[in-house]
Order: sequence, then C-alpha cells, then structure tokens
Amino acid sequence: MANTWITRLTGKARAFWDYASHGVWSDSRAKFSVNFIKTVNIAVKSFFSADVQTQACAMTYRTLLAIVPAFAMLVAIGRGFGVQDLIETQIFDRMPGQQSLVEYLMRFVDKYLDSSTQGVFIGIGLVFLLYTLISLMQSMENTFNLIWNIRERRTLWRQITDYTAMLLILPILLVLGAGVSIFLSETIQGMFNIPFMTPIISSLFEIGSFAFTCLFFTALFMLMPNTKVRFWNALVSGFITGIGFTVLQWLFISGQLWVSRYNAVYGGFAFLPLFLLWMQVVWVIILSGALICYASQNIFQYTFTDQISTISRSYSDKVTVAITAVVVQRFLAKQPPVKQYEIIEKYGIPSRLVSNVLNLLIDAGIISRVVLDNKGDVYGYQPAVDPSVLTIGYLRRQIRHLGASGFIPNFDANFPGVVKVIDHINDSVMHQADQVNIADIEISDFRY
Repeated sequence: MANTWITRLTGKARAFWDYASHGVWSDSRAKFSVNFIKTVNIAVKSFFSADVQTQACAMTYRTLLAIVPAFAMLVAIGRGFGVQDLIETQIFDRMPGQQSLVEYLMRFVDKYLDSSTQGVFIGIGLVFLLYTLISLMQSMENTFNLIWNIRERRTLWRQITDYTAMLLILPILLVLGAGVSIFLSETIQGMFNIPFMTPIISSLFEIGSFAFTCLFFTALFMLMPNTKVRFWNALVSGFITGIGFTVLQWLFISGQLWVSRYNAVYGGFAFLPLFLLWMQVVWVIILSGALICYASQNIFQYTFTDQISTISRSYSDKVTVAITAVVVQRFLAKQPPVKQYEIIEKYGIPSRLVSNVLNLLIDAGIISRVVLDNKGDVYGYQPAVDPSVLTIGYLRRQIRHLGASGFIPNFDANFPGVVKVIDHINDSVMHQADQVNIADIEISDFRY
C-alpha cells in the first residue's frame, strides 16, 4: 500500500516536472498559475543560460573599464548634493567583502576628480569621463536590445538625451533611497526614543532600502531597452532582481570568514578575483531580470519556445509567406504600416517567431522598417519592393541568396550531379512559385 502511494506521488511529481520544464510552453491558457510557472521557468533557465553567462562576462569587462568614471560620477553628484559621505557609505554597503578595493578606488577617484577640475585637464577629464560612461551605456543598451530582439539602437540625439537622463536619474534614485532612509530613521528614532521600538524601526527602514533597490532595477529595465516597457512588468522584474541582489550581498557578507582565508592565500591581490566574481554574478542577476521582464511582457506570445527552436523548413516557409502577405495586403489597403504586436495579437504567432521572420524579410530586402512616431519608439513594416512583382518565387529567391555561398573550392566539379539536380528542382519550383503573387493569397481579415 505504501509503495503504491509513493509510486503515485512520484508519478505526479515527475508529471509536474515535465509540465513545468517543457509542457508549459505549449499551454496557451491565460491563467495566473500558468504564467507564474512560465516566469519561474524563464528565471531558472536564464540564470544558467550560456548566452546570459557570456553577456555577463562581457559586461563585467566593460564595467571594469568604466568603474572609475562611474564612481567619479556618483561622488561628483554626491558632492553637488552635499551627501558625499552617504554615497561612499552606500558604495561600501553595496559591495560587501570588497572594502580594500573600494578604499583604493575612492582614493583614485578623489585624485581623478581633483586633476579633472584643474586647468586644461578639466575639459579633457570631463570628455573622457563622459565618453567612458556613454560607451558603457551603449554596451548596456545593446545587451538589453539583444534580449528584447531589437535591432535598432537609439539615434545620436536620443542617446545624448536618454543617457543623460539615466546617468542622473539612476544615481539620484540610489542617493535618495539611502538618504531618505537614514534621515527618516534618525528623525523617527529621535521622536520615539523607545528602546524596544529600535529593532522594529531598523527593520522597516531596511525594507525601505530594499524597496528603493527594486525601484532602481525597475527604472533600469524600463529605460535601457530601445522599446516601450510596461511599468508593471518592469516592477515585477525589478522586485525579483532586487531579491537576487540582496541575497547575493548577504552571501558575500556571510562569507567573510572564507574571504579572510582567501586573503591569507593570495594577499593583497585577493580583492581582484573576488570583485570580478561578484560583478559577474551581479550582471547575471540583472540580465536574468531583463529576460524575465521581456518574457512577462510577452508571456502570451512566449509559448512554443521549444517548437520554434526546432521549427521545420516547411512550416517556417509558411509562416514567412503569411507574415509577408499581412504586410503587403495591409499596404495595398492603404492602411498604416502594420506593427509587430498587431501581427502577434491578431494571428497568435509567437513573438520571437514574428521577430525572427521580420528581421529575415528586412535582410532579404522584402520589407522595410519605418518609424511611426516622433520619438522613434514605434515601428511599422511595409513592402520594400513593388507588390506587383512580389511573388512567392521572388520571396524564396531573395531568402535563398542570403548568406555566403560558392566558397568551397572545386565543389561544382566534384559534385556535378548534385548541382545539376538541385538547380533543376529549384528552377522548376521557382517557375511555379513565380505565378503566385503574395498580394493575391487569401488570409483572414487583416484590418485592425
């Protein structure tokens, strides 16, 4: 009897694991439990994803190059607001186990700021500082755009305005978060000097500090990608990222004994590998949060992810022709250029598949992307060639010619039969495909 119960329980656990790890992506129900399992699935997979790990390594290197100018920017803002000591305290708190490194960096930053504000060096120092920070911001934007499947970077003007806003908003958010917490803590404890209330008040303000940390990540997820990110999706992702970041800090603080032993072995150089490890894990947490933000905003279209990665050539061709037909017939109906989300919502095609096909069609010169608003945030798609000549054959020919070919020496001479048969089949297929114009293909109502 016990064995039967254990077997039944084991079977249910195995079935749930299969569903949570793979089957959930074929479940298109809009239920909270389904979306929650998908979000957890994405969080776990993204944390261990090779792509996320690789991007985190790259961002660690870029951050290392920009860390002195970034600290200089924070300290300069702190001096402007008269809270330099508070800034330094927060940097120490945010980088547990790295006291020797932070002290060294702070001394270097002071010398950097002093030399950058004297004589001719003020202009050179300011330009170098801004260039280093902007380069880091561009790298961050490229990484976030890669997660969001966005090819277009901000224009030069938007880079100047948006990056300036981010360089002011994000550090000030951290400053205000810490400053408000400390100010209110001292004020309230002065008003209510009750010993047993002190731990409660301290706990409340630790929660407040955590809340501002989550808001920092929320602002990062909203501002960094070159697309519109919904606040609630960014907030949920910011909360999850804040938890991961807080746990990481706790782990590094709790590991001080291990760090001391590590210092005994490596001496003064111990801070560098530990800092690099800490920075890489921080970036893994941030990029995982960005991926969760993307997935949560596109959760209904994030289904069939396993099927998309193994899609057949035949089915891929059908989806490609279908999306092309939507773009062309929308154009011929003299309606505004179709947007990506309209194709997703109208026809239920997964977001990543739509994005992949649209990028393929752009590379093949079949369609073009156009800006639909003054800010450059909204894009539509329209034909890049005359619809009257856009046949199935023309489409297939353009796609087939993408990429490198003919680079193997003596291939045609070694395989003359293969070349002849394949060329004959392609010519026959293309002759028939040239008779079908994409504008004449029947699709369901594409009006919105």
